[in-house]
Amino acid sequence: MDKLNCIVVDDENMGRKLLEENVRQLPFLHLVASCKNAFEAMEVLQTQTVDLIFLDIQMPGMLGTQFLQTLKEKPLTILVTAYDHYAVESYELDVVDYLMKPVSIERFSLAAHKALELFQNKKSKLEAAPKVVNQEIQAPEDFFFVNVEYALVRISIPQITHIEGLKDYVKIYLEGEKRPILTKLTMKSIEAKVTNHLFMRVHKSFIVNMRKIESIKQQRIKIGTFEIPVSDSHASELMEKLNFTRPS
Repeated sequence: MDKLNCIVVDDENMGRKLLEENVRQLPFLHLVASCKNAFEAMEVLQTQTVDLIFLDIQMPGMLGTQFLQTLKEKPLTILVTAYDHYAVESYELDVVDYLMKPVSIERFSLAAHKALELFQNKKSKLEAAPKVVNQEIQAPEDFFFVNVEYALVRISIPQITHIEGLKDYVKIYLEGEKRPILTKLTMKSIEAKVTNHLFMRVHKSFIVNMRKIESIKQQRIKIGTFEIPVSDSHASELMEKLNFTRPS
């Protein structure tokens, strides 16, 4: 049986615990994370594969419906709330179901099975679809959102000059901005966001936009006033890529 990776998002501790318990009672659901607000959920979505969200609506900082509107690719979503006046708006967001608190396990199970059926139908269609050899290449998105001090901030990828890793955080340096954006992300996850935009990891702690490189001397890249080290393990690859992108 297919398993759906899911998260629960609810600012109330009791409501969150009840959702977690309901998830554990259904063998086709796998709880990836439990979040107190939309900002925690955003961090999980940036680092984990999530198929289904059980989402409260009335939360401090950002409503669940507002959170859904920020997502470019929405997982299947079941809204869970104590308020019925969000029903019309929720269905405009194409959610799987709308559950009113308190939620019985029977009603929860019905909604979860509906999500499972939608997931399996989508999977079957993808598997049955003929493979097209000469598919048109879709241009990658040129922006993404990050969580900065409980706000979602849009980052324009072409504006990034370089990225610096600091354990569980990264600093994103933007052209024309005096201060970098500090956000809780791993280097691996942000590298995946910019991988199709001529960015390169040149050091365990640095990713650079190759279009912004001004010069390289003694394995140090100059971008504006910054000098970025190039590790020995990345030096050869960097030279190869620069040769590849150099105009003929």
